[in-house]
Amino acid sequence: MNIESTRLLFKEIVNVLAPPPEITVSEWADQNRILSQESSSEPGRWDTDRTPYLKEIMDCILDPEVEEVTGMIGSQVGKTESQINMLGYFIDHDPCPILFVHPSDVMGTEFGKDRMTPFVRDNPVIDSKVYKSSTNARKGFLGGYVAIIGANSPSKLASRPIRIVLADEIDRYPLSAKQEGDPLALATKRTATFWNRKIIAMSTPTIKGLSRIESRYNNSSMGKWHVPCPSCGGFNIYDWKRLDFETCEMSCKECGALHGELEWKKGKGKWIHEKKSKKHIGFHLNEMASPFTPWEAMRDKFLKVKNDPEELKVFINTSLAETWEEKYDNKIDWGKFFKNRIQYEAEIPDEVLLITAGVDVQDSWLEIEVVGWGKDKESWGIEHKVIRGNPEDQYTWDELDKFLIKDFKYKDDTPMKIACTCIDTGGHNTEESYNYISPIQNIRRVYGIKGLGKVGTPILNGFRRTKNKKIDLLSLGVNALKDTLMNRLELDSKSPGYCNFPIGRGYDENYFKGLTSEIKVVEKGKIKWKQIRARNEALDIRNYATAALEILKVDLEEFSKIELEKRVKYCRFKKKKES
Repeated sequence: MNIESTRLLFKEIVNVLAPPPEITVSEWADQNRILSQESSSEPGRWDTDRTPYLKEIMDCILDPEVEEVTGMIGSQVGKTESQINMLGYFIDHDPCPILFVHPSDVMGTEFGKDRMTPFVRDNPVIDSKVYKSSTNARKGFLGGYVAIIGANSPSKLASRPIRIVLADEIDRYPLSAKQEGDPLALATKRTATFWNRKIIAMSTPTIKGLSRIESRYNNSSMGKWHVPCPSCGGFNIYDWKRLDFETCEMSCKECGALHGELEWKKGKGKWIHEKKSKKHIGFHLNEMASPFTPWEAMRDKFLKVKNDPEELKVFINTSLAETWEEKYDNKIDWGKFFKNRIQYEAEIPDEVLLITAGVDVQDSWLEIEVVGWGKDKESWGIEHKVIRGNPEDQYTWDELDKFLIKDFKYKDDTPMKIACTCIDTGGHNTEESYNYISPIQNIRRVYGIKGLGKVGTPILNGFRRTKNKKIDLLSLGVNALKDTLMNRLELDSKSPGYCNFPIGRGYDENYFKGLTSEIKVVEKGKIKWKQIRARNEALDIRNYATAALEILKVDLEEFSKIELEKRVKYCRFKKKKES
């Protein structure tokens, strides 16, 4: 090694060992951070004044008394970018071993590729320090490294010592990393040998009582962002309950004055903490603070989803940064639905815009429900039918086919076809189900489905080709479907989404007992649906018919404006198989 190389080496060593300069994380970001096109709607130089509420969140980690930082923060406010800024500061000024934990290996890989690698590439001060041999999952630099991992990998969570843990979306972490324990706890244990460790955990919340981020926030300083009232100067949080939906103005809790979004955001905000906790600092902030999402857009989204429990839950969690309160042991009285059945004037009531069907396959019968849908997803049971017969016999499927291709008629005799059908293929006679579905799935919108029971899984999870190449199988989030149905069953007759049932047509006591045959419970820290009656086929087929509507992606409000003849034409079968 020559003299010049030795001089440069010692210079690097001195830089590593020297104390961090007198600069905050937000100042570092303002001086150095460039937002990449791949990850930002506003690429270019970072400006903390654009999101002033992030300043204290970023800067507090440099306080030697602060050990933990928790952010229960809504979407579109910059929480992940603030974590990347913290990461950049440590790489540049205080290098050390860092762990960046995401809900799964897949999400960690995507973050490394789509966010981390562009961050290094577009920020010269970071690019100059990160080794060129680094990968998407691991960035090395003199004095440390950052490892990007998933919370479902226990071996990666519990290996070598770590000084800084950045944990993103912790409410989406599995309860246990493959039976080895809570992922965040495993990661935190790795910091035990560092006196100056930092654990920064952020997330939008999920279910009340089960939310990791809510629990951590409640044990923190519990800070909330406050802005001054343009009229009286009194400090207010951004409170969704005080937003006037007509004018999109928020009222002041002190003087009651209404002001628009721009007026509220002109004032100089500040964090006010409920507790004097110096070791664990917590922040709670919703999307109303965001400069990227107008209040009008939030209002419009809320009005669109407020009658859909699953979509509303997402809004409450991600936009308002609040936990969703589940209803447990919610036994529904099946008798009231049997008692409240009504006599339709025709096979299909005039309010029905289209019809779908759900089919369940059992060892000695097929069970079907045809459901009509109107505006605001109000539903009408059209027919509940049981076809007795062994699904291994072609005769049984022929009888199903006759039923599914028949015309259902309005009062004026206008015929309507079933627009879409979902048939369960899991558990009973799977091969026979595939054989029936394969030649007609694209011609008549008849789809094979398989339920996924994991909490948080959306209703539709995409198609995949079966191993035998016979059909495109659709994965359904059955818990989301059950949540949606149970919420709709509790509505009154004037509410959007109300469920109507006819007298006769197979809607007997057994149907309603089956429809209400499951309740939601919490067991061993997990939410699950528990069957309380022997038969639950009625619940399943109603959910399959609901999924069939979701597949169509029809805007029922717009569909109602189309004349009947065109709606009927939309629901007819295609003449040839789609490619």
